[in-house]
Amino acid sequence: MSDISKIYGELVFNDHTMREKLPSDVYKTLSQTIKQGKPINIDIANVVAHAMKEWAIEKGATHFTHWFQPLSGITSEKHDSFLDPQPDGTAITKFSGKELIQGEPDASSFPNGGLRATFEARGYTAWDPTSYAFIKDEVLCIPTAFCSYTGAALDKKTPLLRSMGALEEQAKRVLALFGDAPKRVITNVGAEQEYFLISEKDYTARQDLVLTGRTLFGHRPVKGQELEEHYFGAIRPTVNEFMKELDDELWKLGISAHTKHNEVAPAQHELAPIFAQSNRAIDENLLTMEKMRLLASHHGLVCLQHEKPFEGVNGSGKHNNWSISADNRNLLDPGESPMDNLRFLVLLTGVIQAVDEYQELLRMSVASAGNDHRLGANEAPPAIVSIFLGDELGRVVEALIEHNDDYKSRQKEAMDLGVAVLPNFPKDNTDRNRTSPFAFTGNKFEFRMPGSEANLSDSNTVLNTAMAKSLKEFADTMEGVPAEDFHDAAYEYIRQTLADHQRIIFNGDGYGEEWEAEAARRGLANNRTTPDALRCCADQKTFDLFEEFGVLSKEEMLSRYEVKLDKYNKLLNIESNVMIRQSRRMYMPDINNYCGELAGEIYRVETIAGPDAVKNQKALLKQLTDGLNVAYDATNRLEEEHEIAKAIEDNQEQASYYAYHVIPVMEELRAAIDGLECICDHDYWPVPTYNDILFYG
Repeated sequence: MSDISKIYGELVFNDHTMREKLPSDVYKTLSQTIKQGKPINIDIANVVAHAMKEWAIEKGATHFTHWFQPLSGITSEKHDSFLDPQPDGTAITKFSGKELIQGEPDASSFPNGGLRATFEARGYTAWDPTSYAFIKDEVLCIPTAFCSYTGAALDKKTPLLRSMGALEEQAKRVLALFGDAPKRVITNVGAEQEYFLISEKDYTARQDLVLTGRTLFGHRPVKGQELEEHYFGAIRPTVNEFMKELDDELWKLGISAHTKHNEVAPAQHELAPIFAQSNRAIDENLLTMEKMRLLASHHGLVCLQHEKPFEGVNGSGKHNNWSISADNRNLLDPGESPMDNLRFLVLLTGVIQAVDEYQELLRMSVASAGNDHRLGANEAPPAIVSIFLGDELGRVVEALIEHNDDYKSRQKEAMDLGVAVLPNFPKDNTDRNRTSPFAFTGNKFEFRMPGSEANLSDSNTVLNTAMAKSLKEFADTMEGVPAEDFHDAAYEYIRQTLADHQRIIFNGDGYGEEWEAEAARRGLANNRTTPDALRCCADQKTFDLFEEFGVLSKEEMLSRYEVKLDKYNKLLNIESNVMIRQSRRMYMPDINNYCGELAGEIYRVETIAGPDAVKNQKALLKQLTDGLNVAYDATNRLEEEHEIAKAIEDNQEQASYYAYHVIPVMEELRAAIDGLECICDHDYWPVPTYNDILFYG
């Protein structure tokens, strides 16, 4: 068994290692870069690069790579050896400051949404010193940003870093009004990752899972999650061995994997880390996802990170827990009396304003073909963005809007369970709300809409920038107010802003149909599909927000719009092709074979025993052939609709056609095939069923 305190961070060039390996003056300069955002020069970079190389080689590394996040959302890497051959036939190892600071991968084959032409291949990667370098598979990985020859951001990290800088600048202005001058204001993220583990044998037998990440056919299992026995239940031995290896590998990489458990659906699990600075937390989450996929094979398993791999049971999300801190003080901690905590109320009001003003951008940031199947399916928040504050903060907000200055925050109650041996403990003032997309959970907000496959850079870029806008408006208004009037003026600003944005606050059941009607009355957006959600990318309001804070230019925003549409269309194209091919070449032929076997058996029995002996078999045969006819017709119509969709040149129009014309026919075809699964002989069914896949040993 590993001594986790000794292995933790052993493959990371972290602060402890830097202090040990770098000269004190170089360490001090690099620390200022990391902690205060100060620039670094080439001389310092050369020293850091040499120390980093020597440390990496000691750990067995032979190559280095600039590790970055192109617009595909996954990570990319190109490995270069430390080896430098010499004229005399020997070789030395070499890694320069220039190689540390800047790389030059070919940018021609990455998604770019029109930011550059195919023949413009040059791209640059730039070292992000605020996210520690690490060793993975004998390669020194240097987290980097990725940009084009013209300086346009071709990745997800660059806008995230820009948004963090924008929020920090505006937060410092606000805090200065309270007499605070923190060195750093940062956003922190804790990413709860849900995933499925299934047998490798079953996975390889399901071509739809292999090619699309989800089952395009499959009737819900006879036993699903209705007994609620899997959630927090005892972990399967095979899964437990996987989890133990995963913990060890993540701890070596300095990833604070903290909580692991079974989730609600059978074969579903969750891993949650401790909070980290946003860009580092997102890097670590992407590493976690990669390790999950790779290590599962060591145990005869496959890790599924699609948002909805199985119809009829819960899908998987990635809860984005978000907070703001100034020099390690959590600015979203309400304290014992939130009503009297003016600084907290300013921050809370800013969040409410940001989420209301840019609700459609937040919905856009989580939009994907996979997440469309999950959102609003009574296992995840609806596609309508709202904020849950809970009883206590809800009352505080109401009191502020109503100018009820006499309101006093409720003191925490002690929980008495009525058993003498059990301790009394304080009860939180606020319950949790699983149905809310954006919920306050004590001293942070939990954004529950992102899907399990998501790169959280998108959501946090939107959230940080929208929050920067709210804080800027407060600072612009208050900076000219005399000090003696600040308190009253700030409370008045809060009251007015909360009144203007009260519609976004909803503490009820987000799954209920009545909420959808109520949200419409409030004027909240309800973009159910990805094509609908992405339209706001091209709004002037969106351009204005991101350009005001230098987070994304109009061209950079439009490029992301095109990339997201293109990915959606390509995924639907693949899914349609797989459904058509599987229907025609697997399901319908095998069901036909069963019909032939059944017909022959009916003929033989009827010849001997007469018609009455086979009336039930004949009814079954008719049910099968009727279902087959429906499946044949649906397959033909799917092919027709798919051809129409493929011929549409405009990406937005094509995506909308897939959403509103192709997907309904896909669902009809699925329903037809899934209905036949329940009456077809198991030996004739061409693939493992949900009963087989989800309840392995």
